[in-house]
Amino acid sequence: MTTEDHPIEPRLLPWAGQDGKPCYVISDGTGPVSDLADGLEEVQLSMAIQLLDHSRAALNRAQPPERAELLFITNRLTESLSDAVRVADSRGRRLP
Repeated sequence: MTTEDHPIEPRLLPWAGQDGKPCYVISDGTGPVSDLADGLEEVQLSMAIQLLDHSRAALNRAQPPERAELLFITNRLTESLSDAVRVADSRGRRLP
């Protein structure tokens, strides 16, 4: 399967399958699965920006965050960073 000059490489999707294994789609970048993946990547990156803003605000308050809040923020940042790395990996693989 090829386009004009480039073979179609499997696209890493922004979600994991069973047991956390990566999911891929083979496509020319069009179609419902690619559209869903594009939309989810946008949501993930938007949520990461909002989480980063929230984290900065919490850390800059006069009253430091309590341990439970720091743990919550740390867990959400870890999840968000994992999503962002997966998006970057997926997009990097698709660069010419």
